[in-house]
Formats: sequence, structure tokens, C-alpha cells
Amino acid sequence: MSAILPNTQSVNQSYGVPLEPGTLQLERLLPGPIERVWSYLVEPEKRRKWFAGGQMEQRNGGYMELQFRHRELSQPGEEVPENYRSTQDMEPAPGKVIRCTPPTLLVFEWEFCEGMSEVTFELSPEGESVRLVLTHRRLLHKENKVSVAAGWHTHVGLLMDLLENRELGPFWPEHERLMKEYDERLPEC
Repeated sequence: MSAILPNTQSVNQSYGVPLEPGTLQLERLLPGPIERVWSYLVEPEKRRKWFAGGQMEQRNGGYMELQFRHRELSQPGEEVPENYRSTQDMEPAPGKVIRCTPPTLLVFEWEFCEGMSEVTFELSPEGESVRLVLTHRRLLHKENKVSVAAGWHTHVGLLMDLLENRELGPFWPEHERLMKEYDERLPEC
């Protein structure tokens, strides 16, 4: 008898939503087990395949950094939008692990645009899947919320491709499409 999996289509195609001023949340159902998903959040070499590399001390108060290499996420021949050409290979962005409870909770902060930004990853088993609830706080301006929403939506899409053993989808065309959609969807701060 096969296990009945939750309907992932609606959750996995849904948009991030504002919870309160300056806070966005995105939910996805990912293929498990939870330990595998966790490894893609905390192991630098796995994390760099979908988001950003960089060291991370897996403990409360630990040092971390995010090393963005968008060039590595782009497909051959993808046109980098003009406003992102200077951010293709950024200097490491230092941060701090606020809470780390493997394999269910990771909260960290790093300097983003106008100040310290906080990201929470909550993982919970759901049948053979894992529910990811990603919450990004301290976004002070609409343009930052739009960029963050499109960014997480695109990056988590790449994570889903990796976990489902699919070829990675396009990065910049998807990000640009989502920037326009989130600009229309999200309210001013």
C-alpha cells in the first residue's frame, strides 16, 4: 500500500505573503526526509547549490556568513539583469545564528540593504514530505520586500529541483518574472 502524499501543487505554487509590515512568509512541501532537507540549509556546499554558500556554526549565537555566487545558479546563456550585474559575485555577508534546533528550526540574521534582516526556516514532517515555512523579517521598504519575495521564491524553487533530482530551472528569467508579479501583489510597507 502506498502512502498518500499531501497535495503539494497548491502550496508549491503559492506566493509568499506579508504577515505584518516588514515580514514575508513562504511555504513549500519538499520531498523528505527532514534530515536531508536540513542538510541543504546548513551545509555550505549543499546550500550554495540553491542559495548561498558560506560557513555556519550550527549553534545558538554561532557565526555564519552568506557567500552569494549567483553566477553559479544561472544557466548557460542566461542574461543577467542590469541592476544585478554588480551582485553576481558578492563579498561574504556576515551574520549570526540566533537559534539552531536540528532538524526543525534555524533562525539567522545578516545585514541586508538598510539593516539587520532575520530569516527563520521551520521544518516539520508531513507524511513523506517536509513542510518548509520560511519567514523573513525586518524588511523596511517595498522594493526590498519585492526583491526578497522574488529571491526566496526563485531560490526555494532551485532547492525543490535539487531535492526532486531534477535539472535546475532558470534563475534570472524566473527571478525577473517574479519581481514583476510581487511588485503588483505586495502592499507598501
